[in-house]
Amino acid sequence: QVQLVESGGGSVQAGGSLRLTCAASGYIYSSHCMGWFRQAPGKEREGVAAIDTGDGSGYYADSVKGRFAISLDNAKNTVYLQMNSLIPEDTATYYCAFRYSGRNCYIAWRRSSEFGYWGQGTQVTVSS
Repeated sequence: QVQLVESGGGSVQAGGSLRLTCAASGYIYSSHCMGWFRQAPGKEREGVAAIDTGDGSGYYADSVKGRFAISLDNAKNTVYLQMNSLIPEDTATYYCAFRYSGRNCYIAWRRSSEFGYWGQGTQVTVSS
């Protein structure tokens, strides 16, 4: 079992920044795939970014490349999503997700069905 606790959402004006935090606890080992998804009202949940906790490789949706950065503190079992240059289209509920296997994270991260554990979600609102 794995528990995920998210924090860091909020409201910001366009061009601003936020940092989301996801703290994982439970049966954590050395190599997993952890990601961030988001879901706006009336839209499907989409993968935003992910990281292979074994080698630190990060993966990003085209819509956030160059603006968002995912990072990992292995000692704290915590993943961060630094979001810069936010735009109104980034407004959504953001969810942290955990996949036990780190294998093929570079492919799996885009599919929410690959992740077995989810955080409660944190709201990000960007105003123009």
